[in-house]
Amino acid sequence: MTETLLALTAILATLAGVTLLAPRLHLPQPLALALAGVGLAFVPAMRDLDLDPNLILLGFLPPLLYADAFQTSWRDFRRWLRPILMLAIGLVAVTILVVGLVAKWCLPELPWVACFLLGAVVSPTDTVAVQAVIERLRVPRRMTAIVGGESLVNDATGLVGVQIGVVVALHGGFSWGHVTVQFAQVAGLGVLIGIAIGALFTQAHKRIRDPQVAFTISLLAPYLAFALATLADASGVLAVVTAGAVVAWRIHVIAPVARLQLRAAWGQLTFLLNGLCFLYIGLESPCLLAAAAQAGPGLWQAGLWVSAAVIGTRLLWCWPNAYLPLWLSPRFRAREGGYPQPRGVLLVSWCGVRGAVSLAAALSLPTEAGDGPFPGREAIVACTLAVILSTLLLQGGTLFPLVKLLGLRDDGTTAQELRSARERLLESGIARLDAFCSEQSCPVAVHRFRESMAEELAALRADDDAERSRAAQRLSVSREVRAAVVQAQETALLRLRDSGAIDDQAYNDLLVELDHALASAQRAG
Repeated sequence: MTETLLALTAILATLAGVTLLAPRLHLPQPLALALAGVGLAFVPAMRDLDLDPNLILLGFLPPLLYADAFQTSWRDFRRWLRPILMLAIGLVAVTILVVGLVAKWCLPELPWVACFLLGAVVSPTDTVAVQAVIERLRVPRRMTAIVGGESLVNDATGLVGVQIGVVVALHGGFSWGHVTVQFAQVAGLGVLIGIAIGALFTQAHKRIRDPQVAFTISLLAPYLAFALATLADASGVLAVVTAGAVVAWRIHVIAPVARLQLRAAWGQLTFLLNGLCFLYIGLESPCLLAAAAQAGPGLWQAGLWVSAAVIGTRLLWCWPNAYLPLWLSPRFRAREGGYPQPRGVLLVSWCGVRGAVSLAAALSLPTEAGDGPFPGREAIVACTLAVILSTLLLQGGTLFPLVKLLGLRDDGTTAQELRSARERLLESGIARLDAFCSEQSCPVAVHRFRESMAEELAALRADDDAERSRAAQRLSVSREVRAAVVQAQETALLRLRDSGAIDDQAYNDLLVELDHALASAQRAG
């Protein structure tokens, strides 16, 4: 009991400390956490900690996928569906084939089914790893949409490949036709389950107003979708992603107060789970490295060759598929906004980081098959760890300097859309306010509210840089004044509590109101 508590304390302290230090050390957070996890593995309290790989696949993956589905732009997903599917399905299939051939060449004694199973395990980029890196990169939206969309879908294709490979290893027999039909059934049924769960929980969110219950319901959705898909031998990943997409599309039915608190709660949850995933990689690495070292240098050489195959296959796959289909199809070219920049293609081809999902998939393989051990399990685990560490260090560790070297910048599309949308919102608000005040007498505060909105609208519409700067300055002053007022009220509220004029419950209730007011002041202008 005490050792478990000490281990939990060490994990949380490491997560907090590394998150604060990583930017100062100019390290990507995933890489920093994985390295910290390696060091944490040598802490005495951590040595006897048994981490079940299913904790990642069943405990962490569903809510992380669900949260990513909420953050995904499904309009961009549809627009760049072709490159997303060429990476999430085509590249996964090619990676399975190439890795299988390389593994067989390096380890001739390894059965073919184990070689291709290794390919399936390392084929998908890790959703957690990729999203944690690209969220900090201010690159053109086309690139982030493609990489983010790929990471959502290829988890499903890769894990379905693992599922099929395990069945073949346990029961024997292989048929391309049977595998194709089984893949279609697993994927299609997963999507159908996701649609059903999404529709069900959309109706639930429409009726539930309590924020705490709304969060519980939203957390239940990904787990239920994953569980039902697993029971039906379908893709749990696709079920969760589809359910998240359906609910996200109807997010407006959630009560505003609940919606605000849901975003904050999910933000904290995903931060915690993301960090724990990378710490998991580090914690498992020393033990797995020691086991692989005992097997001899041949296994690690194979792991390095497989890592090179994974990285090289992605590089070779991305370039022709980025340009050839667009050259052959003017319709695709018009839909996707022309040919991509070569710098952008290079970035996408370098976003091949593998992470905790691949490691958990390898460790969750059965230990026995029939009357003997599962074929090639030790080699699969060792090579998977080699791929994870290689891609995390080589690709994840160089993404930030690569973006800087290539000179990639945000194309401003999102900022322009935000500006246009804010104009429309302010116009609608001012029009409704004018209509309201024409029907009945409005107090002075309402008219001042209109003036504030009109000033913000003028700032957005200003064509002259000097005029826009002056309008922005006025809005900035207004924001600072509102924030200062709220802070003065907070100080007065604290004095009331300390003097005994109000109790703690009243203090906390009023403090929440001031927090909302301060957040509103910070967003203003």
